[in-house]
Amino acid sequence: MHLSRRNLLASATLAAAPRPPLHREHVRTGFERLAADGYSLLRDRRVGVVTNPTGITRDALHIVDVMHRDPRVRLTAVFGPEHGFRGTAQAGGSEGRSTDPATGLPVYDTYLRSGQALADVFTAAGVDTVVFDIQDVGARFYTYIWTLYDCMAAARLAGKRFVVLDRPNPVTGREARGPVLHKEFATFVGRQPIAQAHGMTVAELARLFNGEFLDEPVGLDTVLMSGWRRPDRYDAAGLPWVPPSPNMPTPDTALVYSGTGMFEGTNLSEGRGTTKPFELLGAEGIDGRWAATANELALPGVRFREAYFAPTFSKFAGRTVGGVQIHVTDRTAYDPVRTGIALLVTAKRVWADFAWRPDHWIDTLTGSARVRTMIDAGAGTDEVTGAWQNELAAFRRTRKGYLLYE
Repeated sequence: MHLSRRNLLASATLAAAPRPPLHREHVRTGFERLAADGYSLLRDRRVGVVTNPTGITRDALHIVDVMHRDPRVRLTAVFGPEHGFRGTAQAGGSEGRSTDPATGLPVYDTYLRSGQALADVFTAAGVDTVVFDIQDVGARFYTYIWTLYDCMAAARLAGKRFVVLDRPNPVTGREARGPVLHKEFATFVGRQPIAQAHGMTVAELARLFNGEFLDEPVGLDTVLMSGWRRPDRYDAAGLPWVPPSPNMPTPDTALVYSGTGMFEGTNLSEGRGTTKPFELLGAEGIDGRWAATANELALPGVRFREAYFAPTFSKFAGRTVGGVQIHVTDRTAYDPVRTGIALLVTAKRVWADFAWRPDHWIDTLTGSARVRTMIDAGAGTDEVTGAWQNELAAFRRTRKGYLLYE
């Protein structure tokens, strides 16, 4: 960690506006505040935007369409992440190079590009300022925050200014939870050692990346929200929800994802191909014993229902499987990562065919081999979650210096 660099960064933040003392105001996103300020940060700049379908106003207008029509902004390019600018690609895919039919702007593909290759994309696009506006869901293995990281590093290489427009963390910014990535397990679902549920907004993460992890900091501006507080969930924001990816249909999905996303590393369905991805988990041969065993743990804020479903794609496509549906009963008490570990432990105990993916994808998702090896050795939920507490405490101390909201 390089905490001493924090005061040396060429970084500016448009701070959150004061709140009326007697009532809660609706959240105003970074884009709303940028527009209300007359786009002063973008004046006389050639702008490219890294975004996807979540980059909208509260009136459900896309920011690319809004800025394209505004003579105060010289918008010249769009950059699409995983799933694409228009969000049509499934996990592990993108939309490629295209021309946006609504605006005529060139759309460049950033997915799986990093370093000099991504810097070359920014150079070819002819921009001098790269703007990032994508809704995150609060989990380390959700790739948009690493698109943010890669784009920041590439912008520095290409000599571009970088602007982050903030949006809410939909599952609150109260605290960080879960294991911290070990550097030898770094991939596109985790470039740097942060917690599995990081509890930060994208603007806060950008400042963390700039201060702790980039070899050299990029010229960074962050436009904060007003009206957002750390305990707030997405339904308190007064903003429309757009699925950030095809299998993230609601804020309830985001609530469980940092825990049940770990089931991608197993031979169980994580609910892809259903209307409740990451809330439904199961496999052929699982019966009501799993839900009963999980409920016996009396985990705070959650109950498990015996469930049967037939995914339309992905694992077990077209076949009926048994498993559980997660019902969060108290969102404040609920710990998604601890719950996910408990479900892994109990699934292995009640289902003889439980297996990890042969490529040990679970290690990539959790940031080390520890979760897999401990569960294989018979460790229980408390033992597994207790093993990462020291590194989590260290991350929380570092994180605290980059938090931008009360």
